[in-house]
Amino acid sequence: MSDQFHIAADGVEQVSLKHYTEKAYLDYSMYVILDRALPNISDGLKPVQRRIVYAMSELGLKAGAKYKKSARTVGDVIGKYHPHGDSSVYEAMVLMAQNFSYRYPLVDGQGNWGASDDPKSFAAMRYTESKLAAFSDLLLAELGQGTVAWQANFDGTMDEPKVLPARVPNVLLNGTTGIAVGMATDIPPHNLREVVSACIRLLEEPTTTIDQLCEHIQGPDYPTDAEIITPIDDMRNMYKTGKGSIRMRAVWQKEGSDVVVTALPHQVSGSKILEQIAQQIHAKKLPMVADLRDESDHENPTRLVIIPKSNRVDIEPMMNHLFASTDLERTYRVNLNMIGIDGGPEVKSLDKILTEWLQFRSDTVRRRLQHRLQKVEERLMRLAALMIVYLNVDEVIRIIREEEYPKPVLIERFDLVEMQAEYIMETKLRQLARLEEVKIRSEEEDLEKEKENLEQILASARRLKTLVKKELLEVAEEYGDDRRSPIASRGEAKAFTEEELMTTEPVTVVLSEKGWVRSAKGHDIDPQSLSYKSGDSFHLAAKGKSNQSVVILDSTGKAYTVAAHSLPSARGQGEPLTGRINSPSGASFEGLMMGRADDLYLLASDAGYGFVVKFSDLQTKNKAGKAALSLPKGARVLQPGMVAGTETELRYVAAVSNEGRMLIFPLTELPTMSRGKGNKIIGIPPSRLQAREEFVVAVAIINERDTLRVHAGKRYVNMKFSELDHYMGERGRRGHKLPRGFQKVDMVEVIER
Repeated sequence: MSDQFHIAADGVEQVSLKHYTEKAYLDYSMYVILDRALPNISDGLKPVQRRIVYAMSELGLKAGAKYKKSARTVGDVIGKYHPHGDSSVYEAMVLMAQNFSYRYPLVDGQGNWGASDDPKSFAAMRYTESKLAAFSDLLLAELGQGTVAWQANFDGTMDEPKVLPARVPNVLLNGTTGIAVGMATDIPPHNLREVVSACIRLLEEPTTTIDQLCEHIQGPDYPTDAEIITPIDDMRNMYKTGKGSIRMRAVWQKEGSDVVVTALPHQVSGSKILEQIAQQIHAKKLPMVADLRDESDHENPTRLVIIPKSNRVDIEPMMNHLFASTDLERTYRVNLNMIGIDGGPEVKSLDKILTEWLQFRSDTVRRRLQHRLQKVEERLMRLAALMIVYLNVDEVIRIIREEEYPKPVLIERFDLVEMQAEYIMETKLRQLARLEEVKIRSEEEDLEKEKENLEQILASARRLKTLVKKELLEVAEEYGDDRRSPIASRGEAKAFTEEELMTTEPVTVVLSEKGWVRSAKGHDIDPQSLSYKSGDSFHLAAKGKSNQSVVILDSTGKAYTVAAHSLPSARGQGEPLTGRINSPSGASFEGLMMGRADDLYLLASDAGYGFVVKFSDLQTKNKAGKAALSLPKGARVLQPGMVAGTETELRYVAAVSNEGRMLIFPLTELPTMSRGKGNKIIGIPPSRLQAREEFVVAVAIINERDTLRVHAGKRYVNMKFSELDHYMGERGRRGHKLPRGFQKVDMVEVIER
């Protein structure tokens, strides 16, 4: 104590700044948590919402009343119960009136209360009128029946309820969001029928698990027709932990060739959606969309029309892209944080929320019954006193007329309590008419029956539970409705990649001897005829499409990837490939490939080893490339060969050495690998290989319809597949000599038929 506080000589209490600020901040934090930002599990309301509803009921603005200016309600709220800004109170009131914000609105508004497209467009409170919605009666109906505790308002001049005696678990029905100090809450709305059904299940079977409760509560139910696409298992885990997320996706349909969006996720603006799509069209990220229209009106609150450029546009991928890149699909955080019946904040699981609320409801019903029983007993005592007066009217009149202090005399003479004596003295003479006895005895009989019924219910937990269940079913019957947000199973939305958005056109990529690369439109171009820099010439070419990647294989066996669409035009002389990739110093480029992800290529070294590789396994985003072909010491990379033809078609590998030996064997004898040295293709003695006396000149892939052309100097020979039987053998053999004059092979070429 002495460290924090001490009394100065002038009698002033002094507090250290550290402890003062610490206490002030903690007090403020607790106030924000308990009295501003978090809802109470009992009635599901924050203090400002509770005060608005209570103030409106005190003003007589029930559902059957006439509308009254909203400014009058706001004035009462801030003047009597909530000493804060009028704008914050009015905004909270507006939210409770918007049927697109609240699943079950508590306020019935007249005038401009905002629109789903722009919730903040509501008119000022001096222009709008309001009263309570019929649903709010579920929060207020039992308020004057001794059901809840009361507290003094901020200036102590009047009382206000600590919570409202809700007949339904409103904390789940309307949900809420709020940011406190060090914690937040995000509770989604739910369907009344589903929640009541789960409550009844829990009443009947207190050991019900969350999985069993989820048989009743399918998931959140927002005030929109958009789909909830969160997997069921994820939602159940969310209800178990009290934390998670919910994904919602817009509902759309095709009308002719147009796409019409008819429902948007919760609190998503249609104009913002159109703006997001228009930005993508302007940025050329949606080349398949021609136009947009907003046809929303009073009959169709949401009707957004997306017009594709042609009937050939594939709608499903286009919508998947829009779901991934716009608010047509949105994720909502869930954090079931609330003030429990113990008065403290906690993130609660679904079963704990319903169990605590049912405990609150059972206590509320018990207090209501006890309050009514007390009233019944008091009335019975008054009726008994009234009957005494009726039977002894002359004696009662005499005592009142003649005695100076009639009350104690009445109490002693007729064995009364003080309350009965007071009532007798206040009784009017007209109540003593001849037929009054019949009325008194009839009322006594009815009240005795009611008293007996009340005592039976209060004495039996089972009967109390049955009453709670009966009242919940009545609420569900009167106020329940069908689910609005359907729960659907959908795949994950994926935005278009840059390659997918590009127009696909045939291109030929050309690489020069000195490593200059360019891309020419079409496949009929002759790379040899292009202009090259002085001292440079044509080296490699590959045919493909503009949206495909180009893989380059260098002399060290590394593979590099560049995008075909990013290469310079063949109208110029291109640009150095080394500006796009980081290849080792002194390395040359030996292979150029283009294709689809599942296309196959044969990689081989002149040491006579090789394997088949998928095109996708050669691709990399790393500018330094990736290891593809491992080279034996002294070996060199051979130009890769594409594996063409169908999967069912037999294909063969033709390998030719510089000594004129050729071996042909089925391609299936080579393994498919992502990288490595590969298996032996043709046998070459190691000593001759190391001395570079014998090595592989070329490998080619042929099928039974192709012709193999072998070049030796300026001469060549065409060999049909039927003429190649002599060279057939097992993989790894030496092969057979080619005809005389063609044993110094320069190149092997496959001519497709």
